[in-house]
Amino acid sequence: MNAQNKRLPGGGRIDRSYPVEFSFDGQKMAGYRGDTLASALLANGVTLVGRSFKYHRPRGILSAGPEEPNALVTLGTAGRREPNLPATTLELGEGMAAESQNRWPSLAFDVQSVNGLFAPFLSAGFYYKTFMGPTRRAWKVYEHFIRKAAGLGRAGTEPDPDRYEVRHAFADVAIVGGGPAGLSAARAAAAAGARVALIEQDFLLGGQLLAERSDGAAASWLNQIEAELKSFDTVTLMKRTSAFGVYDGNVIGLVEQRDQVGPPRTGEARQTVTLLRARSIVFATGAIERPMVFANNDRPGVMLASAARTYLNRFAVLPGRKVIVTAVNDGAWRTAFDYAAAGAEVTVADLRAAPPTALVAEAARIGVTVRTATRIVDLHGGRAVRGATLAGPYGQSEAACDLVCVSGGWSPTVHLTSHLGVKPRYREDIDGFVPGAFPADRFGAGAMMGNYATADAIEGGHRAGVEAASFCGKSAPVSAPSKLDLGETITTMLREIPSAQGGKAFVDFQMDVTTKDVELAHREGYEAVEHLKRYTTLGMGTDQGKTSNFLALSAMAALRGATVPETGTTTFRPPFTPVAIGALAGRATGHHFKPFRRTPMHDLHLANGADMLEVGLWMRPWFYKQSGADVNEAYVAEMRNVRQAAGLMDISTLGKIDVQGPDAATFLDRVYANGFAKLPVGRARYGVMLRDDGIVFDDGTTTRLAENRFFMTTSTAKAADVLSRLEFLLDTAWPELRVAITSVSDEWAAMSVAGPKSRAILGAAFPSLDVSNEALPHMGLHESQWEGCALRIVRLSYSGERAYEIYVGATAGEQLWSRLLEAGRPFDLKPYGVEALGALRVEKGHVAGPEIDGRTTLDDLGLGRMVGKRSSFVGDVLRRRPALLAPDRQRLVGLECIEDGKRLRGGAILFLPGEKAHGHGRGRITSVTFSPERGHYVGLALLAGDVATEGSEVVAVYPMKAETVRARIVSPVFLDPQGERLHG
Repeated sequence: MNAQNKRLPGGGRIDRSYPVEFSFDGQKMAGYRGDTLASALLANGVTLVGRSFKYHRPRGILSAGPEEPNALVTLGTAGRREPNLPATTLELGEGMAAESQNRWPSLAFDVQSVNGLFAPFLSAGFYYKTFMGPTRRAWKVYEHFIRKAAGLGRAGTEPDPDRYEVRHAFADVAIVGGGPAGLSAARAAAAAGARVALIEQDFLLGGQLLAERSDGAAASWLNQIEAELKSFDTVTLMKRTSAFGVYDGNVIGLVEQRDQVGPPRTGEARQTVTLLRARSIVFATGAIERPMVFANNDRPGVMLASAARTYLNRFAVLPGRKVIVTAVNDGAWRTAFDYAAAGAEVTVADLRAAPPTALVAEAARIGVTVRTATRIVDLHGGRAVRGATLAGPYGQSEAACDLVCVSGGWSPTVHLTSHLGVKPRYREDIDGFVPGAFPADRFGAGAMMGNYATADAIEGGHRAGVEAASFCGKSAPVSAPSKLDLGETITTMLREIPSAQGGKAFVDFQMDVTTKDVELAHREGYEAVEHLKRYTTLGMGTDQGKTSNFLALSAMAALRGATVPETGTTTFRPPFTPVAIGALAGRATGHHFKPFRRTPMHDLHLANGADMLEVGLWMRPWFYKQSGADVNEAYVAEMRNVRQAAGLMDISTLGKIDVQGPDAATFLDRVYANGFAKLPVGRARYGVMLRDDGIVFDDGTTTRLAENRFFMTTSTAKAADVLSRLEFLLDTAWPELRVAITSVSDEWAAMSVAGPKSRAILGAAFPSLDVSNEALPHMGLHESQWEGCALRIVRLSYSGERAYEIYVGATAGEQLWSRLLEAGRPFDLKPYGVEALGALRVEKGHVAGPEIDGRTTLDDLGLGRMVGKRSSFVGDVLRRRPALLAPDRQRLVGLECIEDGKRLRGGAILFLPGEKAHGHGRGRITSVTFSPERGHYVGLALLAGDVATEGSEVVAVYPMKAETVRARIVSPVFLDPQGERLHG
């Protein structure tokens, strides 16, 4: 186990009484409770933590927060494996096992680092240029290698055993950010009487105050205000919680991580997504320090000055002994002073010619070397920085170092405020973008607004908290918070335009975008920031360009000779930080995501030996085991029984819609392609609906119950779509029609009795009912009562046999199903499943979902005669387009297999005999079944009309099984073409 050789003997906010063991790339190490994975790695002397995306260059820890572009690791194994996690935000937990990413065979020796030698060929836009040429044959050679190199970490492929939650929460005032501004805002809003939710991604409150010494004034102020907040029962402190998006209605998307201290408790959620609805929001999201651009500025050992100070004061880690602090502002000098006090040898290289004299004087007092008007031009070292080349007023010089702290200024974190359209506004005095005008229910405070001094942040937070509470109607008197002046000087700064000479100088560390890439994008015309982003992949990594965005904008502005605001910014979109798919899903997985529905007779099906099948949202009987050992045997037996005796089928899943109103008939006459206005009361009619473009949408039957009332049934799959379509037409196309439509799908249990003995079974089940052909003809309706429940019987057939659809109240479904089976036992009535149902309809030539697939017209399906010369219905005009009437369009035909021992398969591609089996052929088989009536396989197909001649042969090719079968074109109606069975 590594010793914590970089850990200071005292100080910090870690709990030294609670040691924590973890591993990195299989090597065991030790840290303390209160560490992050990044601070523990630094304490153990680990500088090399990852490899860059494109060039596989060695990378170290750059930041101390969610903006980290380099130190991405994978945690866990098997189903718990989660990649691309910033080590800087991972609270150290006992037994944590982390792996570095994007390297092979090891982090220290990565074969793909050879990519750096091919940098001229991997510059900006190489992805596009590679995909374009030089030839397709060459692409086949290097496609494999490009795909293999893609990505950073690798996600697990096994099921995740952990639990995730999604919940909803409410607050008067939501405050995003737990730094001094956010804490002050929370205190003020709570004191005014508001319900407050304070959101902080860290496991400690304090923000940048945590970078101050743990025994100073900042710590005292932080302890005091945290105690005040805990005294309010209206304040919810949401630590370990990241705000990843802001949405309409002041909804904030939050993801909370489990406390990493100790093993997970039974039933505990690993992550929880919370949708927080707030009446007002205070944004106190702080600012992100910018790196600086110089040759080899990505070496391990280069760190943001604020991050270096955080690791020193919060985690008691001294990452380097010979430190260079290079800056364009005053703030970075505080890092230099703290490191000098910790015993490091420190040099400040300030690009400004005359930094404030007070800072220079303090540096001289504590022994910090100061070099003004000096910049770093190059760094030396491989897996760790070893030295720097400095350029100043007297030329270049070399300096040994093992840590370089950089500070190129600050970028206010405006991402969340931009999610709802608050455009960033450039401020020249801070050389950064702040939020533009807020709506009345949103406020900003602290560094995000450009107020970098702690005292100003506290004051601004207090004011924002009072105003946010007042917006919610809470206006109790509020006292000012305790003052905290950390002695920060006014941040004077020098505008730094990214530039570099010599080696690679990186703007985006994660995506390996250099200053030369930005220059190339400019030369090739990709000057707009959105084009620059996509052409160079700038800001397209997991960090979303948090540290690189402004540097790139500055570089492009300089190349264009424009100002930064003229150049603009890219669009900030959710999520602000990456969110695991599991967290977004919560418990909505499997059937909790797509719940299945059960018909009223579901339990009876199981009791009768049904093998259930998920069909859309419904569980339906696939086949009954009493009919055969497997589906292939059972469905044929069930078909024979329906043809020879009778079968009972559960059709409760059909969509059922009640249509009422004085204009109901007119409405249906416009909705259906065939007419319904003259349909007599007590009669049913098969109907087909079209989309606006003339393509068939759905089919079903509609029965006229009364002059102004109809009962519509739709296919199971399209039930919701049809209802939505009808509502849309009534709301937008014909709002003048007096029609009301209501889904009654769940109100009725429905079953079908089909077969030559169906009339006798119906008579036995309902002795008082006249079921003669005269009393209940084909497409006729009977309504009455059964056992005190409404009963509706419609005589219509889907199988080609005489059949009756029977509807009863859902609560009586089981009782009626049992009654029919009992009455039908002497007539050999047996239930059958959806496999047999589909096979029966294929024999009869009925079209269904495989044929009504969103590409076919009435004429394609042989239904054009239904329409005749009708007009003025939905889809009528566009169905007449010449392309939809072309003679070579694929039209419905029947196919029968003419090769012994072979079968047809759905999806097979059709060719003429002697044609080369290539491409999409002349058509495709849509539905197939074995026909007991014919003794071989038959199928429905869509075949080009110019070759679809009955009696001709086609070849059906099924590439997935390398099968070729000869078939004959026949009528799609394989059984009883005159309809004698169903009319008898």
